[in-house]
Amino acid sequence: MKFLHAGIIYPVPHSEWVSPFQVVPKKGGTTIVTNEKNELIPQHTVIGWRMCIDYRNLNKATKKDHVPLPFRDEMLEWLANHSFFCFLDGYSGYHQIPIHPDDQSKTTFTYPYGTYAYRRISFELCNAPASFQRCMMSIFLI
Repeated sequence: MKFLHAGIIYPVPHSEWVSPFQVVPKKGGTTIVTNEKNELIPQHTVIGWRMCIDYRNLNKATKKDHVPLPFRDEMLEWLANHSFFCFLDGYSGYHQIPIHPDDQSKTTFTYPYGTYAYRRISFELCNAPASFQRCMMSIFLI
């Protein structure tokens, strides 16, 4: 519902592309507990829930951007002569890049409260990393 209020997603009455939605636990760390045999057992603590959309069918049908992500040493070379640096949160950053209106309905997903589509790129889409790199990196390497 946070995405709906922020304008990142919008309700869709009908779409040819509908992907399933699932909620998975967001793990916060590992805790060691002792079982009945006095053995130490690692357990993952759940600190919340993560929304996941299964875009496998859409990603199979999508023409892939063949823009390789840079290696760490390439990034260091590019940054070497710059005085200012900005660290971006990739998850939030993806939601800043708009999806062309003709393609938004392809991101439609089901949710218990309705059917929605993205107005902005979601990190589950196969071309999201390359799009993020091309759109955002050019802004900060001035």
